[in-house]
Amino acid sequence: MTEATPVPSGRGAAVGRGIGIGLMYGLWKPRVLGAWRVPSAGPVILAVNHSHNIDGPMLMGTAPRPVHFLIKKEAFVGPLDPFLRGIGQLKVDRTAADRTAITQALGVLADGGALGIFPEGTRGEGDFASLRAGLAYFAVRGGAPIVPVAVLGSTEARGRLISALPPLRSRVDVVFGDAFDAGDGSGRRTRKALDEATVRIQRKLAAHLEDARRLTGRPVKT
Repeated sequence: MTEATPVPSGRGAAVGRGIGIGLMYGLWKPRVLGAWRVPSAGPVILAVNHSHNIDGPMLMGTAPRPVHFLIKKEAFVGPLDPFLRGIGQLKVDRTAADRTAITQALGVLADGGALGIFPEGTRGEGDFASLRAGLAYFAVRGGAPIVPVAVLGSTEARGRLISALPPLRSRVDVVFGDAFDAGDGSGRRTRKALDEATVRIQRKLAAHLEDARRLTGRPVKT
């Protein structure tokens, strides 16, 4: 008999949220728009653009609910490993189908939690141009609506003290969009259905990002 994969601690994620609030509001000036769009209860996926390392912690500190993020295994090194696990984060191997991470993520949704995902898979332009199918799988399989999130301003300038971070006390905008269902209503989970869902998701996320840039006065890419 195999041992069940434990679901990350919801209490730990709440502690992580508290740490995120202290750090993000202490070091920068987050401006949060549309947080009321995040369902107050039940499973939900927060799909975040990813252009800087602070994007995940920024969302953890500004989201209205504790968030369990899928984080690349390379971040779980040294003392960060027990710390990240302790605050309810999920380690994922991006080079293969990580069954443990998949089971844990679905467990978070089954327990009515909030799952944070960088659907582009890795840090890049942060424009949702290239999505992986994992987001569609979790949304359809977990029966969870997706809330698009745009984090803007984290890469516009470099700090004087630490060039790898945005300038201290600079403004970072976090814009939450309207929740939507990824599936077509049929409940299908075939490869074709997930590919179609991924296309729908990409359009929704890209549209939200452009709306968020206009709303915040950030440059709109052409």
